[in-house]
Amino acid sequence: MDERQTIVTRRVILLLVLIAGIAAAIMWREHLSTAALAGWLEQYGWIAPLIFVACYALATVLFMPGLVFTLAGGALFGPYYGVLYNLTGATIGATLAFMVARYLAADWVARRTGTRLRQLVDGVEREGWRFVAFVRLVPLLPFNLLNYALGLTRIRLSHYIISSMIFMAPAGAAYTYLGYAGREAAAGEEGFIRKVLLAIAVVATIAFLSHLMMRKRRNNHG
Repeated sequence: MDERQTIVTRRVILLLVLIAGIAAAIMWREHLSTAALAGWLEQYGWIAPLIFVACYALATVLFMPGLVFTLAGGALFGPYYGVLYNLTGATIGATLAFMVARYLAADWVARRTGTRLRQLVDGVEREGWRFVAFVRLVPLLPFNLLNYALGLTRIRLSHYIISSMIFMAPAGAAYTYLGYAGREAAAGEEGFIRKVLLAIAVVATIAFLSHLMMRKRRNNHG
């Protein structure tokens, strides 16, 4: 077997492993909840953050619901460390998915994204990292699929990582705080109503601003 055949064989094996992992994750996701995840991680003590970041990254690659992990990060680690761990896990996972699409599973990702892929490619061709920033704030595709789709564009990996990390932060911080507020409410801590209302207000503000950005962009390109 020559070197080219070896590379192709390895890619096929990795792709099959990825598909099997996604299938297993889809079957298991019904049993995944913020409370279950937080309860499982609490038993690991000081290494819980490392396990959490690794699980968040893997979940991102396997199309598992990132919101569950983000809320759990806020509930487990609070509004400050929670943001750090959530953003780290999401960025690592987004980078891995990007690299899988670019170097391994381009045809499979293209079939999954359909007509939206052309829109992403054209946007990156015109605007580069600024378009990545926009779709992180106003996603044209679900988060997990978007990571793969952007791997099919010609944006530099470094630009993708930096713009993703920065512009995923606002929504990530909002949902992390929502998870933290939910834990406070469940524990009956003083002032929990104020924290929950603040968290809901922040999430609603992010959603409203995203909607405004989308309308402005459509008007500018319409």
